[in-house]
Amino acid sequence: MAERPRRSTRAAFRAWRGGRPFWGGLLLALGGAEILLTEKASLKVVMHIGIQGVAGYLLPTLMVLLGLLILFNPAQRLFYALTGILFSLGTWITSNLGGFFIGLLLGATGACLAFGWLPDQEPRVSRRERRRRARALADDPSKGVEKAA
Repeated sequence: MAERPRRSTRAAFRAWRGGRPFWGGLLLALGGAEILLTEKASLKVVMHIGIQGVAGYLLPTLMVLLGLLILFNPAQRLFYALTGILFSLGTWITSNLGGFFIGLLLGATGACLAFGWLPDQEPRVSRRERRRRARALADDPSKGVEKAA
């Protein structure tokens, strides 16, 4: 039985991270965690206030859950990102102005990053690289014929 070469932990993590909207999910989860940490009302007071108090804890908890779902189930990232942005904006009313704006901004940024992430996208080629290739093609037109064949 032939042994496969083992990849380092860092290389394995980078490969895993590259196949999903990592930063979007992480920022959404961190935004929800920050809002949860800035909540000061005890559970007894929250239950006395009613649904408004419960929503103050429910929305950030769902933000954390959606951030983790984006990380571990990237196929459904569009639904999770749209729901995450709605919950992030909802914390403006329910949770101390969205965790004093920090959690709100982290969550909204993370949801937008997750929504805009495209899998299997070709890497962008810089303008400088395109110009260099065009000059090389103009200097030696036979290279362009070989690439086309």
